[in-house]
Amino acid sequence: MVDENLHRCPWAKKGKDGWTGYLEYHDTQWGVPVHDDHMLFEMLILEGAQAGLSWETVLKKRDAYRTAFDQFDPKKIARYDDTKVEELLNNEGIIRNKLKVNSAIRNARAFLKVQEEFGSFDAYLWAFVEGKPIINYPKTLKDVPATTALSDVISKDLKKRGFNFVGSTIIYAYMQAIGMVDDHIETCFKREQG
Repeated sequence: MVDENLHRCPWAKKGKDGWTGYLEYHDTQWGVPVHDDHMLFEMLILEGAQAGLSWETVLKKRDAYRTAFDQFDPKKIARYDDTKVEELLNNEGIIRNKLKVNSAIRNARAFLKVQEEFGSFDAYLWAFVEGKPIINYPKTLKDVPATTALSDVISKDLKKRGFNFVGSTIIYAYMQAIGMVDDHIETCFKREQG
């Protein structure tokens, strides 16, 4: 059960339709360090799918994405063919954008190569912050950047490794989503929890 009375970051709001998924996501996932490759891959694909849309749209489709994309198994997704792409583009439960669907496949292949090279995607990614989250202390939402020098570096490196839909803005949002960066504002109850 979500306590709707807690003081949260301003972006975490109850939906007009009463949907509380945004609140749950803020309270339990956003800014929490993730070291599980499976979840790191899922969030990378979802952040790419979000480009140009609201995060609420993606979160509402998350379960459908999990079903459509074989529970975000990169080995399975890397083998998707034209038939599977067509099936995905006809799936009303997900964002039916051909570039984003093809990006998920391309990113699965690149993800597997990174795992092979570094032992895990976690080892590769978290090395950029020496294994420790960056804790920022924004007073308001205006103090939270859309990109940083570090998101620029990670974005560039991912692109070099064959990933796409990994621009600096997407990567900074990804870093927040997987807890590489903690940008809860100072009046948020999550900040008070430390």
